[in-house]
Amino acid sequence: MKLASSDQRLSQPTGLWKLSFRMRPALLLMGMLASMALSWGCSGVVRGNSSTQPPPPQTYNISGTISPAAGGSGATVTLSGAAGATTVTNASGSYTFSGLANGTYAITPSLTGYTFSPTSQAATVSGANVTGINFTDTPQSARYSISGTISPAAGGSGATVILSGAAGATTVTNASGSYTFSGLANGTYVVTPSNTGYTFSPASKSVTINAANGPGVNFTATVQQAHSVELSWIASTSTVAGYNVYRSTVSSTQYAKVNSSLVGSLAYTDTTVLSGTIYYYVTTAVDASGNESAHSNEVSANIP
Repeated sequence: MKLASSDQRLSQPTGLWKLSFRMRPALLLMGMLASMALSWGCSGVVRGNSSTQPPPPQTYNISGTISPAAGGSGATVTLSGAAGATTVTNASGSYTFSGLANGTYAITPSLTGYTFSPTSQAATVSGANVTGINFTDTPQSARYSISGTISPAAGGSGATVILSGAAGATTVTNASGSYTFSGLANGTYVVTPSNTGYTFSPASKSVTINAANGPGVNFTATVQQAHSVELSWIASTSTVAGYNVYRSTVSSTQYAKVNSSLVGSLAYTDTTVLSGTIYYYVTTAVDASGNESAHSNEVSANIP
């Protein structure tokens, strides 16, 4: 409507001047609005996500040395437990496992032709490096000994000592009751002494050879208390030349004759029994022609 009113004043000279005058502020205002719109369109706030990454977890080392270098150099070392890894020792026998988290590990060395002491070791990482996990290597061709003494000499002298387990052997003690088994490889052995008329404490001993001799495997000999079994029986109703006595440690079987000649009486004393054993006895009757009867009833004797 105002525009139409302005058009009506175009015929007057002063209207042109007024129109021109009035349009300038409008144009100026429109320019300012355009400028502001442009400014508003270009302005903005730049935002983004910002986060701090946590530092990587702390890790640690386990290290040690295998000596002597003859078996330590080039040995394979295996790590197990909280993590697994394998490494090879350097020329000095040293090794290191790096980048380990806290936890418990086992370290085990190996090299063909060698044994290691100890065979394996545990190491616990807890906020610090673990050093000094060391081993000793020994050529498998090395040989060792097991030795000891049986005392007193009365029961130890001349005793038989039996070695079993990783290898078998038998030896006899000297006058002092001493013995030695030589040339033994690494392994577990059992040593058992024996001597007629004696018991031994302990009855046997287990010995483990691991890159070193096994001395001091000693025993104590004790004289067995004398025991005997007195047997008697009823005479046969037939005419006999004598009787035989049979003994076993198993009931009803495996009897062995204990008398060296026919027993002419109705009694016999067995003096060859050992402590801690149960014996079973039977008798037979023998006529003049050497014919032998069946076994009598069985009796037993428990020797304390």
